Amino acid sequence: MESINMYAVGIDVGGTAIKIGLFEKNGRLVDKKEIPTRHENNCEFVFSDMAEAVKEVLKNNSVKKKNVSGIGIGMPGPVVNNVVQHCVNLGWQNKIDAAGITEKLTGIKTVVLNDADAAGYGELWQGSAKSYKNVVLVTIGTGVGGAVINNGVLIEGFGGSAGEIGHMTVEMNSKRHCNCGKNGCLETYASATGIVRTAEELLDSGEKSVLTKENLTARDIFDAAKNGDNVALKTVDVFGKYLGMALANIAVVTNPEIILLSGGVAYAGEIITDIVKKYFDVFAFKSVKNTEIKIASLKNEAGIYGAAYTTLS
Repeated sequence: MESINMYAVGIDVGGTAIKIGLFEKNGRLVDKKEIPTRHENNCEFVFSDMAEAVKEVLKNNSVKKKNVSGIGIGMPGPVVNNVVQHCVNLGWQNKIDAAGITEKLTGIKTVVLNDADAAGYGELWQGSAKSYKNVVLVTIGTGVGGAVINNGVLIEGFGGSAGEIGHMTVEMNSKRHCNCGKNGCLETYASATGIVRTAEELLDSGEKSVLTKENLTARDIFDAAKNGDNVALKTVDVFGKYLGMALANIAVVTNPEIILLSGGVAYAGEIITDIVKKYFDVFAFKSVKNTEIKIASLKNEAGIYGAAYTTLS
């Protein structure tokens, strides 16, 4: 009897784009597609657009629905039992039955999880954490998110908010206001926007630099730091101090084998890992100082890998 190939679909929903990946059960990425996230009417077209894209990918690869183990979706917000609790990036303030809606539109069983958690599973399945069971993944982009995996199992927490490390308070007397409503969150110092804010404050103080406030990005800052610019170096130092401190605190609670840095900011290279390791060693408890810290390998595809993986277990 001829064996039938089974497939899984992984989806990563972002504020700008929705990524769709079709995977074989062994983890091979067969095809991928990206569509824009439409924001009209409070992003009401996200699910219908996503469903149509999935159907198109399956059709283009001659894959029948009965040969799909499921659809996994990574969503930017806390998720409990496949229900998105809220999603600031998409303007959703109330609970959304993302799995139920998707199953109705596609006829395929669906699993939903937080997008950073999906990225963590992706790295565990086919990325830099493939040979590990205890992993912390940190996503560093416009915001800061995270995933904590213990003995191969994702820790979600009671309300789906485990791993929201961007909202750890790292500066008690900070005037930096976070979108979550608090002041002094890690996200206000270690995200791309937080990094730019640090540089802007230094520029406002009159420090000389090749950087200017006009159209300033985190990439500009890291490039300038690599060339020895003083403001850029000070900015990177602030970033490393707060992220290194946060990771040291996480390590003493979860004791991971490896910490992976992911997201747009992380891909600046060794300048990131060097400064984070420096401060991690300063703040870390002795027994966790040897925790490996490295850049995640799947980059922007980690989310679709991890989302697909959840449908195979």
